[in-house]
Amino acid sequence: MSQAPPPVGTQPKPAGPAWPQVMVIVVVTVFLTLGALWLAKTYIVPSEFTPVTLNPQETRVLEAKIERLEQAGTGRPAGRGRQPGVALTPEPYDETGMSRVIAFNERELNALLARNTNLAQRVALDLSDKLISAKILIPVDEDMPVLGGRILRIRTGVSFDFVDGRPVVKLKGVSLMGVPLPNAWLGGLKNVDLVAEFGDQGGFWQAFAAGVADLRVEEGRLQVELRE
Repeated sequence: MSQAPPPVGTQPKPAGPAWPQVMVIVVVTVFLTLGALWLAKTYIVPSEFTPVTLNPQETRVLEAKIERLEQAGTGRPAGRGRQPGVALTPEPYDETGMSRVIAFNERELNALLARNTNLAQRVALDLSDKLISAKILIPVDEDMPVLGGRILRIRTGVSFDFVDGRPVVKLKGVSLMGVPLPNAWLGGLKNVDLVAEFGDQGGFWQAFAAGVADLRVEEGRLQVELRE
């Protein structure tokens, strides 16, 4: 014999989520929100880089290097550069005693970006063993769809070496907003020796290789020796 249905208005109500389930939902929602804010701050609207500021001793060393490079076209000894307001003196060109080695450390290179430009807030360089890495912030035009008015964060790395009397330069990769781009999007140039690939076609890479006598990228330091 079947039981009579319960009276109208007395049907059991469906059970709602237990309080542990509610807590889990709340916690997950909070973490997703925080994660979205972090992604937006880091990759969509990243903060500008802090320019490198040299201390007085580092500034004097960098100024001496720049002065020596500026003197390379005058033949004057370093430390005898033109003073402000003093006219240039005509003199014959002479390369005797000039150094062909250019060397900067990582802090000096980043400090040079800050001179009379805003690159220091948009580009940050890192020097490691045979590798120059860069972080770059690129503003997107307001008229561009989706990302218009935003700032894109790009990271890239290029390896530099000197083997068998010639420079070896390879693109290690490019990432956009933390995502590595496929090699096909980079023209198939990832990990390709650019000097060997394009050096026999004339133009920049041939001239670059022909003018470099030595090239060293070490932890925190870059040194290039030029040919005669």
